[in-house]
This record gives sequence, C-alpha cells and structure tokens, in this order.
Amino acid sequence: MAVLIFILGSIIGSFFNVCIYRIPRDESISYPPSHCTVCTHRLMPLDMVPILSYIFLKGRCRYCGEHISIQYPLVEALTGGLYLALYLKFGIGIELLFYGILISILIIISVIDIHHAIIPPSLIIIGMVSAVIFNLIGWGRPFLDSIYGCLAGAGVILLMDILSLLLFKKQGMGGGDVKLMGMVGLFMGLRYVLLSILFSIYIGGITFLILIIAGKIKKGSYIPFGPFLSLGTLVSLFLGAQIIMWYTSKFF
Repeated sequence: MAVLIFILGSIIGSFFNVCIYRIPRDESISYPPSHCTVCTHRLMPLDMVPILSYIFLKGRCRYCGEHISIQYPLVEALTGGLYLALYLKFGIGIELLFYGILISILIIISVIDIHHAIIPPSLIIIGMVSAVIFNLIGWGRPFLDSIYGCLAGAGVILLMDILSLLLFKKQGMGGGDVKLMGMVGLFMGLRYVLLSILFSIYIGGITFLILIIAGKIKKGSYIPFGPFLSLGTLVSLFLGAQIIMWYTSKFF
C-alpha cells in the first residue's frame, strides 16, 4: 500500500506542476492538454511518467531537446513522499484526505511563491472552503478551534507585518502570507498554527543567515516567506504533538 500511495502522490504531483505553471499566468489547468512550454508539442503518455520520464529523457524535451526544469521531478517526488508520510502517520482514512488537501495546496503555493513572489487567492479560497466543510461535518478540526486558529494565524502574521513597518519602515509580510496562515489555522487549529508560525520563523531566519553568509543574498533583500510558512506547517503537522509533549514534560 505504501508504494501505491507514493505512486499516486507522484502522479498527482505531476498535475501540481501544471497548476504551478498555469495558475500565475491565468491559464486553464485543463486545456490545452499538457505540452512542451517551448515547442508546444503535445506530450504523450510516455513523456509524462512521474520522475521516470525526466530520468530517461535526461531532463530534455523529446521533441525539441530543450532542457526541462528539475522542478518537475522534484515536485512529483515531494508530493509522493509527503502523501506517503501522511499515510504512515494517519493510515487510510479521513485524516489522510483532510491533511492531504492542506499539503497539496502548500506545495503548489510554495513553488509559485518562489517563482513569482505571489500567493494566488484562488488556492487560499479552495483551502478555506474545504477546511470549513470538513470541520462543519466533523471530519476535521473542532469547529471553534479551527476558527480560533484562523484568526490567530492571520492575526499573528498581520501583527508581524505591522511591527516591521513600524520598526524597519518596510513590509515584512505580504497579504498573501496573512491569508495563507488564516487558511492553515482552519486545518491546524489554534495551538498548532501558532507552532507552525514559530517553526517557520526559525527555519526562515536560519536560511536567511546562511544565504547572507554564503553571499547569495544581501542584507535587507526580500525572499518569499510562503515556503517557510509551509515548511513550519509541515513540521507542526508531523512532529507538533511530540514536540509539545516533550516541552510540557520538561518545563511543566
């Protein structure tokens, strides 16, 4: 079953690559069919086998020879791996579907934010509507906890942005980040959305310092924070309960 989950996830990840490319360009995700973005030749089934097609084609289009971004197999492998991790944590059930929706949206949003520094509102809406439906029918988080999580997630990021404007005279977070963590709060609830933000600050801060030391960016440069919020959410989802238990056992 684990192998099947990974294969299914990688196939879905292939579709996510379509979303990542087309959504920021306001293109339909269903038409035209998958094609090379350079020569526009329609791709055949053998060209779209997740991960393997990239390897066998040596990262190039079969028809024009143009280089294919490594993003494609990475997103496919990442999606398969995260779906597998969800299966190992929750098994087959509603939680797998519930958090699978969250992870799917986070993957698409993160890559789009890296490339375009935007978080499409349409994806946030899809996530929020899905979370509210699941929560209302009792398949997700307790409803009040999800509302508190939404308000806290959006509120903390908004507060961080306001403080950045007051202290540094520059925007620290974008409106998309505020909406993103509001959506995450609906899936994660109050305690875990706050934990997600804490982890994202640690991960983002360490990454920023490493990039500065390595000379990849300059102090004061802007880097999209959506991927770090997503990473923090994943840490909270998979390890949050254990971390909270460890912390309370040590200090309380």
